[in-house]
Formats: sequence, structure tokens, C-alpha cells
Amino acid sequence: QVQLVESGGGLVQAGGSLRLSCAASGRTFSTYTMGWFRQAPGKEREFVAAISRTGGSTYYGDSVRGRFTISRDNAQNTVYLQMNSLKPEDTAVYYCAADPRGIGVLVGSKNYNYWGQGTQVTVSS
Repeated sequence: QVQLVESGGGLVQAGGSLRLSCAASGRTFSTYTMGWFRQAPGKEREFVAAISRTGGSTYYGDSVRGRFTISRDNAQNTVYLQMNSLKPEDTAVYYCAADPRGIGVLVGSKNYNYWGQGTQVTVSS
């Protein structure tokens, strides 16, 4: 069983930055593909970014590419999402997720078995 705990959300003005963190339990964090997703009110869950086990491969959703950066620290069992140039449309609950198969950088939410409770990000205009 993997437990994921997100932190770092909050209220920020458009153009600002936030850094989300996701701390994972367990000794096998380095074998997981990790991802970030988000869900705005009334909308479906959206893929944001994913990172491979070693951090050597990353992939981003079209709406965040060039503004957000995913990274991980396997020694600290933590994955990060640096969000720059935030826009009001980035407002959502952000979730981190783990795919214990670690077979690659995958986009679909169904590939991820474990989810955090989410952290709210609100971007004001």
C-alpha cells in the first residue's frame, strides 16, 4: 500500500508561482512512475505531468507544457510540481498519483493505482 500526501497549494495571483510537493510512504518509491493530475469544478480529471522512476523521462499536458516542471527526489520519497506563470484556468484541485508498475511515463489516470487526497490551487485574475 502506498500513501501519498500533497502539500503546497494555495491562493496566488495570475503570473505567480507555486511549488507542490507529494510525499510518499514505502520503501519502493523509486520504482514508481509518478504523475500529477488536476480537476476543476464541473470538469473531468486532467493529466498534468508524469515522471519516470529515475526522473530521466517526463511528459506534460498541452495546457501546462513550458510553464510547469515535474521532478522527484527518490532519497526523500517526494515528487514536486513547480508551477510558473500561473493562469486563472489553472485553478483546480491537484492530485499526485503513483503507478507501481513503473513501466513508463503514462498519461491516462487509469494507469495509476494510488492517489493522494489533493491540494487546492486557486489563481486569481
